[in-house]
Amino acid sequence: MTSVLLQAQASPGPFGSMTTMIFMFGMIIVFWLFFIRPQAKRAKNQKKFIDDLQKGDKIVTIAGIHGKINQVNEDGTLSIEVSPGNYIKIEKSAISMDWTNQLNKGTTTPAK
Repeated sequence: MTSVLLQAQASPGPFGSMTTMIFMFGMIIVFWLFFIRPQAKRAKNQKKFIDDLQKGDKIVTIAGIHGKINQVNEDGTLSIEVSPGNYIKIEKSAISMDWTNQLNKGTTTPAK
């Protein structure tokens, strides 16, 4: 009975394991190109954006709060003016790069 099972197994061709290795290598490259690389590039752009913030910049937080930077603190926080005379302290990481860029470009969708 065991000899029948052993004979039924297909033996890989001379390039069977090589094809599998090439396929696995190709999957790793595709994964890197479509997932890891774009995310690393976006993180690098976000870090540069956060580092370049300065007093007077108009920003939008990820919570949707609009404000103007009043003070850049050394502890990784910002003091922003949300309305004349009203200030709040936020983390630099709470700033939305996409919404802030959209605000500063002046591209808004028309109200219907």
